Amino acid sequence: MRNRSIASVSTVAVLVAGVSAGVVPVAAQSAAVATAWGHPDLRGIWDFRTITPLERPEELGDKAFLSEEEAANLEQEVIELNARLEARAAERTEATTQVDRRADGTPGFYNNFWLDRGTRAVETRRTSQIVDPPNGRVPALTPAAQARADASRAYREAHPADSWVDRTTSDRCLLGFNAGPPLTPGGYNQNLQIFQTPDHVVLVTEMVHTVRVVPLDGRPALRDDLRQWSGDARGHWEGNTLVVKTSNFNSQRGWRNTTNSLTLVERYTRVDEDTLEYEYTVTDPETWATSWTASLPLQRTDVPTFEYACHEGNHSMDGILAGHRAEERAAAAAR
Repeated sequence: MRNRSIASVSTVAVLVAGVSAGVVPVAAQSAAVATAWGHPDLRGIWDFRTITPLERPEELGDKAFLSEEEAANLEQEVIELNARLEARAAERTEATTQVDRRADGTPGFYNNFWLDRGTRAVETRRTSQIVDPPNGRVPALTPAAQARADASRAYREAHPADSWVDRTTSDRCLLGFNAGPPLTPGGYNQNLQIFQTPDHVVLVTEMVHTVRVVPLDGRPALRDDLRQWSGDARGHWEGNTLVVKTSNFNSQRGWRNTTNSLTLVERYTRVDEDTLEYEYTVTDPETWATSWTASLPLQRTDVPTFEYACHEGNHSMDGILAGHRAEERAAAAAR
């Protein structure tokens, strides 16, 4: 099981030693605050939990926004579900579908106690995090991408655990399922810590304590043949907005069936003392016919980030592989 330990994340602090901790208000007409060297100040810990889904539910059709009453009812339903699951009697683990898991936290997945999805919709009351296309949904896959997805699904069904490389990057503790990039709310450990110097921004996700060091000095991107799990990021300022462009992703990360052609543009804008607006645009012409864009607010939090102890790769992998070998032996003996 994934757990958060009590040890605070501190390793990245060395990268930004000497950076002033103070913030100075800038012009009254701007919501931003500034660092001592004049850049908008994005430093701090930002919570990206939300119950607003990435994609608009199909049953909502063209409905882009909830009413105040609808949003309040949705939030109350989540609160009541959490309370009901907390009071539920213990039960044995059972196999469940992904739909069942979302609905009631049935054992077989994590008990709801371990999850921390939040209880609030985004303040705009949008029905999806996706703002473009207008239907609030990820564009359809290209024919080539659909063929890749079908082939990958067929392989996983036939070879679920021939080797550790057949397991996901989350199973192997290489990447976190919500750590991004881009940030994708879900599950737990939904905090982003930002450090700044005049020529770098450091983005640290609580999930798998992924560290992205983003240069702001205009240096060229890596060669195309140098691929990284979280890509190669370069940043610059456009007014009060930090723009981070990331390329050179390793397609083996398996994020939404994307390829080496994936590029990501993220925009971080300090809206007020307690809010960062986070917007990202995903482009991969080998996966989708068009780019798509999502937006969500990040809320300042005083809760510290915690070291992320990913047990799957350290402990569960032995059980996954040994269990599959046992199934193979049983199948061979039955023939």
